[in-house]
Order: sequence, then C-alpha cells, then structure tokens
Amino acid sequence: LSCAFPGNKELEPLKYATVATAASVSRQKVEACIQGTTSLLSHCLGKGETVAFVLRNVGVLLVEGRRVQMRFYYDFLARMSGKRNLERAAFKVPQLLKRVVSQVIPIASLTFYGRVIIFP
Repeated sequence: LSCAFPGNKELEPLKYATVATAASVSRQKVEACIQGTTSLLSHCLGKGETVAFVLRNVGVLLVEGRRVQMRFYYDFLARMSGKRNLERAAFKVPQLLKRVVSQVIPIASLTFYGRVIIFP
C-alpha cells in the first residue's frame, strides 16, 4: 500500500522484513523499535519539546520550536559524495561546514535543553 503526494511522489511503506534481515534481528523487534521511537518523537514534538534525534552513522535532526535542521556527520557525507567532492564543496560553499557535526562531540551540546533520542 503506498500513498500519493503532490507532484506524483509516492510514499512506500517501510519493509520491516528487509530491515530485520539487514540488522540480523526479528521483524517484530524492528517494528517495535521503529514504532516506539516514532511514538516518543511524536510525543516530544506534540509537547513542543526540543529534540535532538540521532540517526547513527548519519547525523542529528535538531528540532527547536519551529526550527528544524539536519546536521550530518562528516564521515556520512564523505561516504555519500566522496571525500574529494565533499572537500571541493566545502571550499566553494563554506556554510556547508555549519551543517556538519562531529561524531565525537556530546550530542546534548547541540541544544541548550530538550531530549536526545538515539535511533538504534
């Protein structure tokens, strides 16, 4: 079952079995983990809380009031675009580095208050 969005874009349902196989866990565990995480995130956002949602090896989605920004880990961007391409892009657009976050800094330091949710 898929949903159509404006511009002929479709949203496909998550294939829990595929994720379970890749993660070497049961489908039920994957479904419970994802549903629990999205429920917690929805609860926090519904209460207007600041949230740092950590996507392991990808980056951090920061939600502060009406401001939402994605901060990617350098290693993730380097894997996606190639280190040389990333360095060229950062040279041409220095503001890009403001969207990069280090995996070694404490995530809580990215926000003054709020919750940190780490997606497994």
